[in-house]
Amino acid sequence: MAKEASDLTTIDLFSDDKRPGRPKTNPLPRSVQIKINKRNQVKRDKSRGLKRVEFKIHESLFEKLDDIAKDKGVSRGELIESLLTKALADENL
Repeated sequence: MAKEASDLTTIDLFSDDKRPGRPKTNPLPRSVQIKINKRNQVKRDKSRGLKRVEFKIHESLFEKLDDIAKDKGVSRGELIESLLTKALADENL
C-alpha cells in the first residue's frame, strides 16, 4: 500500500510526520507564557514611567480618534496622550 499525503485513515503511516503548528520551544503551557509575558510588559512600561489608563468613550469619538491617528501615522494612544498634554499646557496659561 502506497503512502498518500491526503490519506489520514492509516495513522501508523503518519506517526513520524511532523504536523504543522506552533513549535513547542517553551516547556510551560501557553496560558502561563501569556501571564509571564504580560508581567514582563508591565515591568517594562513601569521602568519607562508609563501608567495604564482605561476609560470608555462613545463609538463615534473612538472612530474619529482612530481616523485622526491613522492620518497622522501614530497610534491612538499616542494621539490621546498628545491631545491631553496640549490641553493641560493650554489650561496652565
